[in-house]
Parts: sequence; C-alpha cells; structure tokens
Amino acid sequence: MLSEKQILEIREHLEKAQNPVFFYDNDADGLCSYILLRRFIGRGKGVAIRSHTTIDEGYAQKAQQLNADYIFVLDRPHLGEKFVEEIEKLQLPIVWIDHHDGKDTYDYKNVFTYNPLNGNPASSEPVVYWAYKIANRIEDIWIAIMGCIADHYLPEFAENFSERYPEYWSKGIEKPFDAYYGTEIGRLARALGYGLKDSITHVVQMQNFLIKCKSPADVALEIETSKSFGKKYRELSKKYNLLLEKAKKEEKEKMVFFNYGGDLSISAEISNELSYLYPGKVIVVGYVFGPFINVSMRGDNVKAILEKVLSKLENASGGGHRDAVGARIQSKDLEKFKTEVEKQL
Repeated sequence: MLSEKQILEIREHLEKAQNPVFFYDNDADGLCSYILLRRFIGRGKGVAIRSHTTIDEGYAQKAQQLNADYIFVLDRPHLGEKFVEEIEKLQLPIVWIDHHDGKDTYDYKNVFTYNPLNGNPASSEPVVYWAYKIANRIEDIWIAIMGCIADHYLPEFAENFSERYPEYWSKGIEKPFDAYYGTEIGRLARALGYGLKDSITHVVQMQNFLIKCKSPADVALEIETSKSFGKKYRELSKKYNLLLEKAKKEEKEKMVFFNYGGDLSISAEISNELSYLYPGKVIVVGYVFGPFINVSMRGDNVKAILEKVLSKLENASGGGHRDAVGARIQSKDLEKFKTEVEKQL
C-alpha cells in the first residue's frame, strides 16, 4: 500500500504543478484517476495513452506542445526509455503512480515512483483508489467507485457510496463485477470505457464534461442524449452485445477461446464479462488487426500461464496482474498460442 508519507508527497507534487499534463491508461481506472486529481487541484490537461506497452516518445512532444511544467503518469506499467529521455531533455519531473508488477527503473533522477506493490504491506489497489485517497473529496466518491469496479476492485468505501446513492447500487453485491454488471453505477462505468474508444477530440470533450459533473445523474443523462458520448455508448453497446453472444458459443469445459476482427478493439471488455459469466474457466479473447493479435486473458493465475506460453513464441509480449493479463502475438501464431494454453490447462 501507499503510506501516508507518500500520499502527502504526491499532494505536494500536485500543489507545485501549475500546468501539469496527466498521461493516463486508456481505461476507466486511468480516466477516473485523472478526473479525481484534476478536480482536486483545478488545473492540468489529460491525455489518454493508447500505445500498447511503453509510452511512445511522441507523447513527450505532446507535453511540450501543452507547455507542461509537471508530468503525471497514471496506471501505466512501463514508461519507456525514449519517453523518459525526451522528458529529461525538457527537465520536467515525472510522478509515476501505478499498481502493476513492473521492475522498470530509469536513470533520470526526477522520476518519482509510487506503487502499492512496493509498500509494506504490498497491495495492488487500482490507481483510482489512491487518487481518491490523495484528493480526499467525499463528493467525488462516485467517480472513484466507477474506476474501482471497472478495474475489478471493490473498495471499503463502497458501503458509503451505496448509502449516498442507493439508486445506483443493488443488494447482494459481494464482488466487483457484481457491481460492474449489475448496478446503474456499473452501467455508467462501462459507458466511460466506450467513450474512450472514440476520437481524441471526443475523448477530450468527455474529460471536460466529467470535470464539471456534480453527480452520477449528470452522466446518466448525458449517455441518453444525441451528443457524441451518448451516441458512441449506444453504438458500441450494440456491437459489443453481438460479439459477446458469439463468444458465448465458444465455451468449452475449461476455457472460452474467442477471436474476432473489425474496427472495434474491446477484447478486454469482452474477456471481463466472460470471466464473470463463466467463473472458474480461463478466458482468452483475441482482437485480430493485420499481422498482430491483442489478447486478453482472465482466470486463476493466468499470468503464470501466459509467461510459459509467450516463452514459446517469437516477437510476443505481455503481462499484467495475477488473474488478468494482456498480450500481443503474431497472427500466424494464433493456433500455436491456443494449443500451448490448452497444454497448460
């Protein structure tokens, strides 16, 4: 976990920053982390990172274009040597808040790393959980809940949220995905994920909208409108439901193995719901794009399975948490990948 001393240090960094740029992972955990910190200090710009593994050095140019005086990186397992080198040239401090099991270190002395896995005791709460603790704004509890349950984590303040917003919660919530798939706040959290699939212009519009929101009711109203956020939510919900029904047909005794192509990369979202629908089974969802496939895996200790399988493939990479990982493999290796996973099972 993060210590009180570390939380105070992060607050000090935020207070020093007059024009910070927040680079965040392209999911609800990353987005909500940014929104919480942005609402806390009342300044700064957010940039969603869409690159697969490390942060491309082009994002350093983005920081320069935005006249950043501070860099915050949220929910990213790797920074990338070239990105850090370019930021070092600009002489900007980097505050890196993450919860993945990464071992990266960088020579640049102005990289400040905060990861609960390095704490005593070690823990792996999502970044949005710590962003909420850092900001310490009870009025933003609904934003923190959206990010937490989207990242498969049920925080201790969920009960407080349910008392404040009972119409957005349900009885019998025991697991994070019970809330994510079975409550109104879960529907709103899923809508954020869809919103992040939109164009950069529309993502920035969504960010600005969330910064001004006063309650989850504002978000609920927005996704029912004809504005870009609402239109994207309804469009992707329809496509997602069709893909999910196809994936269900691939259920086997120990595994659900599904791959698809097209213009919609939502393998992580599909694998999450399949893991909720089929507990105890290993879930593998692949999104095919040209010569590569992005793979999302869910299940008991799939990280160990993935590590063994990747060692048998060329030009493959991946990682993540114990029970939820992502990888990139070559399209030609799909059948070999499937065979090797089956061997591990």
